[in-house]
Amino acid sequence: MSPSPVIEDTLKTIYHLQQEAGPPVGTSDIADRLDKAQATVTSTLDRLEDQELITREPYQGSELTDKGRTVAVEVLRHHRLLETYLADHLDYPWELVHEEADRLEHHISEEFERRLAETLENPRRDPHGDPIPGEDLEPPNQDPMRPLSACEVGDRVVITRVSDRNEDDLAYLADVGITPGTAVRIVDVAPFGMITLDVDDTEQAIPEGVATSIRVTSLNDVDDSVSVDHRGDA
Repeated sequence: MSPSPVIEDTLKTIYHLQQEAGPPVGTSDIADRLDKAQATVTSTLDRLEDQELITREPYQGSELTDKGRTVAVEVLRHHRLLETYLADHLDYPWELVHEEADRLEHHISEEFERRLAETLENPRRDPHGDPIPGEDLEPPNQDPMRPLSACEVGDRVVITRVSDRNEDDLAYLADVGITPGTAVRIVDVAPFGMITLDVDDTEQAIPEGVATSIRVTSLNDVDDSVSVDHRGDA
């Protein structure tokens, strides 16, 4: 029997939080990310522990078992393949694909997943630049990258990943051409303020808070799965 959407969402959330800060993951952090009451999440964690999908330490938090990690990575693969299909074949705006994929990811079969991957020619990254796990369900490698907010004036970098959590931010970034694969130059960094970029010979200013959600790589370190647009590097 397949895990329920609630189980899968919780496992995926724990996986993301472990990737960001390492295990164990606190219950309050899981509840905040899922936007659910802590008591509700605690009940779900009880079920996950009973099914040997997580381990828990009192006053410490939860950690995925190998079994739980496999489920989480499979859901992540579904999600990112769906995002890619929605963007590339159905012309969904990239700020909308995350929410749509969230709804669909729990309901596709493994045969559908296989055919979807073949149709997309086994992409390595989704529209936001996040790595797509392979069919072997091994967790994708975490690429060496830094937040755009940590860059200095004069740095030339490539946008490699953009957080998919805020639709308004994504819509704005798409409008100004700041998407994965775009090469940019840092023009100005105002203390606790705006970061100005040269994008395609046009200066674009973005708030520091948005810049923290963007990951970049030096032009010399770009992964070959990232298609680089050098227009902003003129």
